[in-house]
Amino acid sequence: MGYRFVKSHGLGNDYLVVDACDLEWTPARVRAVCDRHTGLGSDGLLLPSPSERADYGLRIFNPDGMEAEKSGNGIRIFARYLVDTHGAPAEFSVETLGGIVQCEVTPESISVEMGQARFEPQALPVHTDATTTERLEIDIEGKTLIATGVSVGNPHAVIFVDDALDSLDWRQWGEQVERHPMFPKRTNVQFVRISSRSHVHARIWERGAGETSASGSSSCAIAAAGVRRNLLDREVTIESPGGQLNVQVSGDYFVRLEGPVEQVATVTTSAKFSRLIQDL
Repeated sequence: MGYRFVKSHGLGNDYLVVDACDLEWTPARVRAVCDRHTGLGSDGLLLPSPSERADYGLRIFNPDGMEAEKSGNGIRIFARYLVDTHGAPAEFSVETLGGIVQCEVTPESISVEMGQARFEPQALPVHTDATTTERLEIDIEGKTLIATGVSVGNPHAVIFVDDALDSLDWRQWGEQVERHPMFPKRTNVQFVRISSRSHVHARIWERGAGETSASGSSSCAIAAAGVRRNLLDREVTIESPGGQLNVQVSGDYFVRLEGPVEQVATVTTSAKFSRLIQDL
């Protein structure tokens, strides 16, 4: 008997939803399933879980086995899965470690109310003597990067740049910023070039996953940081290599994320691979 998963992606940022499995998902098991060479391959694992406070519950795991507080694309993929696979209504709530979010599903796109973006050091958390995280100086290899720290239920360091993104060593910088001692729980990292007040281009280094083609929570953090620093309007299109996500930021920094999701396949693991997972 194999284990069943549903694989979907949001602009190339892909997740596996655990469709039928009673295993305890240890870091080793998550890493084995998410491995792109010897497993099923994904940017993370989504595990349906009970909730007493929302319509549905969700646990989110990064491919390195670390449990994440929140994921915009992960939640949108889970919402599409609930509607397409389990007949959920078009609107419902989902509880994550990073809080309860409201979802709305249409045939074309999925919208998620991602909660309030916060800029207090304890919200990320981040080690700093400042009272807000609007301008954090991060030293890496003799270079100082200026980041805006944002929590949207999970931590982000948004770095606005003037140069063409792919002319920068952003992957190397992203890896170092993710694990910088300033961020005790590590952080997601975004490098952003502004095209206009309503459109930006981004490269994303995701905590526990590395380079990713798109990220919902990162897009929310970028929009909130841009509004906070008066660089962007309250309705912004975030364009990354995978495509475009739309974000709205309210006057009190509640953010709404919208974009497409595509279901790829339902996968059942072989008996041999299932035994391998069990033995981990």
